[in-house]
Amino acid sequence: MSDVVRLGMVGLGGWGKNVVRSFAQAQNCQLKYICDASPKSLEQHSKLFPQATPTQDFQAILNDPEIDAVSIVTPAPMHYDMAKAALLAGKHVYVEKPMTLQSDHAQELCELSESLDRKLMVGHLLEYHPVVDMMKKRIDSGEIGDIHYMYCQRLNLGVVRQHENAFWSLAPHDISVILYLFGQEPDGIVASGECFLQPGIEDVVFVNMHFPDGRMAQIHVSWLDPHKERKMVVVGSQKMLVFDDMQASEKLRIFDTSAKVDAGPVNAIQAITLRHGDIVLPRVPATEPLMIETQHFVDAIRNNTTPRSDGRDGLRVVRILEQVDQQLRSLPKTHRIDQARRKVA
Repeated sequence: MSDVVRLGMVGLGGWGKNVVRSFAQAQNCQLKYICDASPKSLEQHSKLFPQATPTQDFQAILNDPEIDAVSIVTPAPMHYDMAKAALLAGKHVYVEKPMTLQSDHAQELCELSESLDRKLMVGHLLEYHPVVDMMKKRIDSGEIGDIHYMYCQRLNLGVVRQHENAFWSLAPHDISVILYLFGQEPDGIVASGECFLQPGIEDVVFVNMHFPDGRMAQIHVSWLDPHKERKMVVVGSQKMLVFDDMQASEKLRIFDTSAKVDAGPVNAIQAITLRHGDIVLPRVPATEPLMIETQHFVDAIRNNTTPRSDGRDGLRVVRILEQVDQQLRSLPKTHRIDQARRKVA
């Protein structure tokens, strides 16, 4: 392989247009193809990226021996087949989250990439966010003490999906960050949710995860909420971290706040000491997470290193999504939709 990674970009939709821009700007990366089913989209992007050959034929990219890598940002049901075909064609693969819709498919892609010695990276964008990177460093340094628990809120009024529930749509980012910060998978999951607008598609989901060392994490996602929230909170024994992605700046706040039990023969109320310290707003680099992520993929290929959000990371996330889905399917529904329709009729 040359020092430059020659890449084919597949999928130029709502998020794909951002990914292709980022790869086009990445160092040591040559955008050689842009691929989409829409002739109109291809025409628009050809004007933006005249150096890339436009095509509607995914196979043409795979057949080109000069192509080193493929970026797949297509609808989730297409991820497995396209990523598998690209790996079998000898290409490194970047695939948008969720990696697949089934854990056995994700497992197969991992084993395939490893057997063929091809890089497989999943677009878990928030793992590359400078704020999350700083949170990880603060946690690993021991600054916040032992993690007690963490919770994530990803809420808004819309966008309502018709082919996936709110958890599949919104939670993969939160799951990937929780696993990244905790460094382990949960040993217990409890999920609840409800379908208020469409049968079989949960609009709001609550998930509680328990980890082998006693830590807990909760995820709350909804597209039926009056507030737009993108927040993560980590509570430690020494300090607490709050990442509010809705803030234009000062997204991370570090609370020098804690509670501890004092030693001594006293009752439970007297034994607990609360400490309220300063709130620190650290300076966080303003680098765009997507630029960091796409450059990371290019560098992993050039330097033969394992991507942070590799196939195994994608597999872990899909396993949790699948477990939550199984629990939601087993829950009794209240038939609110049918009741509401009968009232209207």
